[in-house]
Amino acid sequence: MSEASDREEKPPPPNWILRHPAVSYQQMKSLEIEDSAQVHAAFLVFMDLTEVRQWKEVSCVKSPELQVILLEGREKEGAAVHTVLPLPVHRSLSHKSIRHVLDRGFPMLLCAVASDSTLVYQRMTDGLVTPDPPAGPFQDLGRRQHRKRRQKP
Repeated sequence: MSEASDREEKPPPPNWILRHPAVSYQQMKSLEIEDSAQVHAAFLVFMDLTEVRQWKEVSCVKSPELQVILLEGREKEGAAVHTVLPLPVHRSLSHKSIRHVLDRGFPMLLCAVASDSTLVYQRMTDGLVTPDPPAGPFQDLGRRQHRKRRQKP
C-alpha cells in the first residue's frame, strides 16, 4: 500500500453542500420570521442538535401563528420525531403559545438560548410528569435523618 493511498480522503457524500450549516441558516432566513433573535436562536439550536447531539433528519418549520421557527428531528435513527422550540431568554411564552406547539402531536422540547449561546433544554408535556428520583448521596442522608428522629423518645 502506498503512502499516497493512506492519505486519500473519502469523497464527500452526494449533495453535501445542501446539508452545510450556512444553507440551513439561509433556509431559516427565507422563512421571513420578524424576530432576528429567534432566527439566531433557532440556528444555534440547529447546530447543537445536528453537530453536537448528532440528531437525524433535523428540519426547520415556520409557525406563522407564533412567528417562530420550530425544529423537528429525531434523536437517533428510527426514533420518534421531536419538536424543538428555540427561544431567546428575553422572549416570553404564553400558555396559548405552548398549547399551540403541544397540539402539533410530537414530543416537545423548549430550548432557552442565552445571549452567551448557552442552551438549556426542557421537556414540555401536556400535564404533570413524574420526575426521576434525585441522584446522589443526599438521597440516603434524608432517610437516615428521618429514621433517627423517629427512634428518639
